[in-house]
Amino acid sequence: MTIIKCVIALWCSPFSSAFMLAPRRLDSQVKQVSTIPLSMAMEESRRDFIRSTATGMFAIGTIAQPVSAVMMSVDDPVIKVFNSGQALGKDLAIERFKLARDDLNYLLKNYGEISAGGGDSVRRYLGTVGVTSGLYGITKVLKELQDEADDFVEYTENMNEFDAYLRQADTSCYSANFVEFSAAKTKPEKFLDDAKSDAEQMKKRLNAMAAELKL
Repeated sequence: MTIIKCVIALWCSPFSSAFMLAPRRLDSQVKQVSTIPLSMAMEESRRDFIRSTATGMFAIGTIAQPVSAVMMSVDDPVIKVFNSGQALGKDLAIERFKLARDDLNYLLKNYGEISAGGGDSVRRYLGTVGVTSGLYGITKVLKELQDEADDFVEYTENMNEFDAYLRQADTSCYSANFVEFSAAKTKPEKFLDDAKSDAEQMKKRLNAMAAELKL
């Protein structure tokens, strides 16, 4: 008799009611999901998907710009152009793109002489130290021009690869500055050579994006 009472009590308890209702609620949710047309699920275009992906990647991968060795005014027009939340506009972005390409070509053409000054000397041309290089703020420039590309997807892929090589080159140059003071056997020249290889890959991607922009 006691067992029967326990069973009845358990059956009538709030826990039992919640347990019995849970499958019904789940079944209702499944029905709601299943009624969404497949066409709606596929409605987001490839362009929008890649735009959101690229935005996330650049938010993670953007290089923090170190303080320049040369003191510059906060009112410097180059710095003000890249204020957070301020759009560059197509014309200025194209101008900055061309400057970046020129400085990257100059860096590669004169790499031996420039790299002789050490890792930071190369980084100044990469735009990751100081604000004097045409490559300074290049991430924002490339993002600004995405919608101008003939093939948005192709442009975005090259943009992401460019950013990855830029970060690798910057890391190699930074390592070259300190390797002589570490126990590592790697010479600074090895890191600087790696940075040059990355810069050459950057040039390929930048030229590919230029072709998409008809520049």
